[in-house]
Amino acid sequence: MSRLRTAFERYIGMRQGLGYKYDGPAKRLSEFVAFMEASGAETITNDLAMEWVTSMGGQPSWSIRLVDVRCFAQHLSYFDPLTEVLPSDAVAPARRTKPYIYSEIEIQTLLAAALSLPPANALRRWTYHCLFGLIAVAGLRHSEALSLLRADVDLDQGVLIIRETKFGKSRLVPLHATTIAVLSGYAARRDAHLGTPRSPYFFVAEQGGRLLHQYVHRVFWRLSRQIGLRQEGNRDGPRIHDLRHRFAVQTLINWHRAGEDVERELPVLSTFLGHANVRDTYWYLSATPELMNHAVRRLDKRWEVRS
Repeated sequence: MSRLRTAFERYIGMRQGLGYKYDGPAKRLSEFVAFMEASGAETITNDLAMEWVTSMGGQPSWSIRLVDVRCFAQHLSYFDPLTEVLPSDAVAPARRTKPYIYSEIEIQTLLAAALSLPPANALRRWTYHCLFGLIAVAGLRHSEALSLLRADVDLDQGVLIIRETKFGKSRLVPLHATTIAVLSGYAARRDAHLGTPRSPYFFVAEQGGRLLHQYVHRVFWRLSRQIGLRQEGNRDGPRIHDLRHRFAVQTLINWHRAGEDVERELPVLSTFLGHANVRDTYWYLSATPELMNHAVRRLDKRWEVRS
């Protein structure tokens, strides 16, 4: 085992010991170390690091690789002063994909389109109708919805158990009575269609297996083109994840309309979304016209009090 590989394993163990999942960075850095070993180098240099960062893909993958290598190199530089650390601006930063904030009519149209999926007597249409609907009304990550087990969906208590998600946290998500009714209907259809369960997952494919991410995205692209949210042959446009953005924005708007103290309530939204810090929730709060109007009114009131 090379000296760099040993340092890599010690570094990953340290990060994971601090509570980070670090699965993605660990995989990428393992590939970087393999690249370094193939080059016969045991000390990180800017030239080699840059060659690996830009060796495949493009933005945003270069930015992600740059962060991984910089953090690893900064750690190594404390033990090996010959280690070089790439500057933070070595590649252009990844641009954030602008979230699409769905209207209520667009969500309803999307869910109606899911119910038209062929074949007519299959479970498929109901699976996607309920899956996209749950993401929209509960603000889940789509990976969280796909990972739900039957045991995680307590329809008697009206609660979802979201286990070990992005930040290594589990949480309870309460459901509205109307959502409970829809999910109960889906569970009954699913069980009648399958008979004996073939997997522990709540949302399943036609034969009872787990829904795969790539197929879910393909169905979403098809439906979004069908209802006019995307152009034919173009994958750019509204995403499944934007349903979560819409949930966060709409929650804030509803609080403003009700005259709630939004600053006080924001940690509630952060907890509901499963964020480790309120700061992470700000990523979802895109500026819509109504939300900006509410923000301006609040700012005006503060200036009135001060003056």
